[in-house]
Amino acid sequence: MTELLTNTRATHRTATAAAPGRAGTPDRQRPAEARSAPPASRTTRRRLGPGRAVPFGRLIGPVLVIALWWFASAVGYLDPRILSGPGTVLSTASDLLSSGRLQDNVLISLQRAGSGLLLGVSTGVVLAVAAGLSRTGEYLLDGPLQIKRAIPSLAMLPLLILWLGIGEQMKVTVIALGVAVNMYINTYASLTGIDSAYVELAESLDLSRAQFVRKVVVPGSLPGFFVGLRLGVTASWLGLIVVEQVNATSGIGYMMFQAQQYAQSDVIIVGLVAYGIFGFASDAAVRAVERKVLSWRRTLAG
Repeated sequence: MTELLTNTRATHRTATAAAPGRAGTPDRQRPAEARSAPPASRTTRRRLGPGRAVPFGRLIGPVLVIALWWFASAVGYLDPRILSGPGTVLSTASDLLSSGRLQDNVLISLQRAGSGLLLGVSTGVVLAVAAGLSRTGEYLLDGPLQIKRAIPSLAMLPLLILWLGIGEQMKVTVIALGVAVNMYINTYASLTGIDSAYVELAESLDLSRAQFVRKVVVPGSLPGFFVGLRLGVTASWLGLIVVEQVNATSGIGYMMFQAQQYAQSDVIIVGLVAYGIFGFASDAAVRAVERKVLSWRRTLAG
């Protein structure tokens, strides 16, 4: 990085020295073309970033997918017995809303996902702080959690059913496990990635433990925390889809499982769309909070 900056500055000085009016022949003695020509550094400069952000640009992809789906259904490329068209799905969603069936199942699913997310985030952060700020905590916690990362939470489903039964406790626990591992891995990596120079500076300033955590640890770990939170939100919805099809009597997944038995693809798609909307909206909410909290950073994301 230092060599790149040095070369850039040297090139800039060379281009500046060679520019008209800087040295040598006065400006009036040079041809008009030379006086009007822009500096070489401006004409050869290329933009390497992703470009300027477009408001609501992330909606372009989903809108294109829906448009393609609508077109394929309208021209008869899609068999309605296998995949219902958008018009049929909208009509089915309207019927489910008018009967109250969709709202009831959505509310229960949100409660499960929210409970698992809250439990998983708090557990993952506590474990990451314990392992990241203490050698004893690292030796005791990091090994088992790294092993747990290699074991999918859904693979533990039979054991959790054996321990906790098939009620709400088991469902929330499965969701929380997936969230906690993502939170721990990313927050712990961010904590241990803090430059040791900041720690030495805090020691030289004789900061207390609380001041060190507030002024060094928290700002340094926030980027990893938000990455883990985004992954945790996604993990909560993935876990919810599975647990709601295990002897559930309510929820979006249960509604989809019942529709599968009667070959109601429109109801299944309504459930998938609901999952997609909640997942997209929750990720967008986390992104908005991240941009607000980390507004001091200048990144490619803008």
